[in-house]
Amino acid sequence: MVLGARDHDRTAGVSIAGERELETAIAVAREAGALLKENFGKVHTVGYKGRIDLVTEMDRRSEALIVERLKSAFPEDDVLAEEGSGTERGRERRWIVDPLDGTTNYAHEYPVWSVSIALQISGRLEAGVVFNPLLDDLYAGRRGGGVTLNGVPRRVSEVDALDRAMVGTGFAYDLSGDPEQNNVGPFSRFILRAQAVRRAGSAALAIAKVAVGRSDGFWEGGLKPWDMAAGMLLVEEAGGTLTDYAGAPPRLDQRQLVASNGRIHAEMLDVVRAPVGRAQNKR
Repeated sequence: MVLGARDHDRTAGVSIAGERELETAIAVAREAGALLKENFGKVHTVGYKGRIDLVTEMDRRSEALIVERLKSAFPEDDVLAEEGSGTERGRERRWIVDPLDGTTNYAHEYPVWSVSIALQISGRLEAGVVFNPLLDDLYAGRRGGGVTLNGVPRRVSEVDALDRAMVGTGFAYDLSGDPEQNNVGPFSRFILRAQAVRRAGSAALAIAKVAVGRSDGFWEGGLKPWDMAAGMLLVEEAGGTLTDYAGAPPRLDQRQLVASNGRIHAEMLDVVRAPVGRAQNKR
């Protein structure tokens, strides 16, 4: 079973987002990506939203560009953006924006970061775009229309065992001393069970890679809606599976996600869950 995002009506496969929405998201992501790429490697003003949670002026410049373009194209829509420049008025249509996913990488000139834009309508994710400017890789899709990588249709992989799978993950900025909450526990177990584990530093990009078969699965706790919204739509449209750590349909406000090609999902859930006797999903 393919499990979708929060409040999805999984009986309906036809998108209520049109080509215009997807084309706009693609164009805006490319424009923001070009701005970020042009300034990559330059000296930036760095601030902190938490002890290790960075923000640069490029996050804000990219977000300002994206929000302005989306508001111009769809003035009645809400925009939820990471740095807070969007508008939340309770509208049925809401864009979910990460203007620079992988800020720490960007600030350290580590070449893994992305732009993520998703459209949610009446609580259901309808379109998603993740753009990697340095490789000029564009992951895009809308409900009922499948997923493309640079315009070429793609699907999830067919790997059917975790020991032959490459999986991705990440670590939250709000650190906890509990290894089950800070991901050290699951990470150590996946290292022993999977063929390979990668932690690149851009959740949006890592989830999108599952959708096109470049990796076989992803898990992480501590995610924000803008980290995962676009990638979730892509994985679902590409034939993959999405759940929370307990195996239930994921919610954007729940902050945890397991995404896979579907074939290794049960194994991933077995690994990500805390061993018997350990508390899981404390809130």
